[in-house]
Amino acid sequence: MAKQFDVAVIGAGAAGMMCAALAAQRGKRVVLIDHAAKLAEKIRISGGGRCNFTNINAGPQNFLSENPHFCKSALSRYTPQDFLALVRKHRIAWHEKHRGQLFCDDSAEQIIQMLKAECASGDVTWRMPCKVETLAKTAEGFLLETDSGDILADSVVIATGGLSIPKIGATDFGYRIAAQFGLKLVEPRPGLVPLTFDGPSWEPFVPLAGIALEVEVETGSGKGKGAKRGHFREDLLFTHRGLSGPAILQISSYWQPGTPIILNLLPEMDVGKVLIEGKATLKKQLGNVLSQWLPARLAEGLLQANGFAPDARLADMPDARLRALGDALNRWSLVPTGSEGYRKAEVTLGGVDTRELSQQSMMANKMPGLYFIGEAVDVTGWLGGYNFQWAWASGVAAGRAIGE
Repeated sequence: MAKQFDVAVIGAGAAGMMCAALAAQRGKRVVLIDHAAKLAEKIRISGGGRCNFTNINAGPQNFLSENPHFCKSALSRYTPQDFLALVRKHRIAWHEKHRGQLFCDDSAEQIIQMLKAECASGDVTWRMPCKVETLAKTAEGFLLETDSGDILADSVVIATGGLSIPKIGATDFGYRIAAQFGLKLVEPRPGLVPLTFDGPSWEPFVPLAGIALEVEVETGSGKGKGAKRGHFREDLLFTHRGLSGPAILQISSYWQPGTPIILNLLPEMDVGKVLIEGKATLKKQLGNVLSQWLPARLAEGLLQANGFAPDARLADMPDARLRALGDALNRWSLVPTGSEGYRKAEVTLGGVDTRELSQQSMMANKMPGLYFIGEAVDVTGWLGGYNFQWAWASGVAAGRAIGE
């Protein structure tokens, strides 16, 4: 005999637990299912173990989607302040870092325990670890065949996330269910991910691994159908295989393969102008001049890559060459050969096409009773707590709507 519930939530991450708690607190009989043995690993490892659980500035402008208006409804009905009220209710100490990012003072484990407590207050039933083998629509509802027995539910919520960080259990389950029920997908790809470079042009920069500095980075023209332009000012990190750091993670979600990213290594100054003006007074070598503003190893690598000897004297350089060097530092255009992939990606871009879902409830338009929330959906936030805010907001939207 199949065990009966009003709601089966598949995926006990941020969105799934939030949705299960809300539905259960409304009196629904809820079962929360997850295939992992350890609960909410993505929450546990986030923010260096302190969970960047939201961003006080979160709004629709901080999210990417083929259908950018979709996220507005859920985000407006459950805001960062709403989640903060929950954090305060559970007496979790928190602090704000730069750019509106909110973190636990102590540990991400506190957010997991908070969500567990919210589920407990609604008497959620847990099945974990439990693998869903098949999901089918029947005359009685949705039949889930699992390795812990059959479950029959009036509604099913898919909160199984995307493909990022497979080592903690990411799978394509949500996408397979969407396809099974005839829902379109926006092709998934890694987001918030380091970018890689190879070939002779990158060789001068391989030894610079470990160097970090604040830069401006941009990509895309914003012209044409579906084109997105990204522009951020964040820290950049040179790695053995390419570039990382918040600046690169942010821009990676906007980057299209084969197109360049543009770096401004010294956003506070017009480098060419300063160098030309300094010719009369600065009797230094070019390497020493640039080292006033950039890490010395980086200055040397950039000079080498642009055909300058680091010991060349500034005063001896023609203005045209200094202008070209200035452009190379203020608008360094480079084409990544790829990314570090899902292994290092913090999120998955793409997913269930939002045009298939109700923006009010997250329910599939053509399959009543089937919901998709969180990272499984084609809504992806910036780095800095935005993706958790989407998890909370989409989970609440579904949790409040189920069975109405």
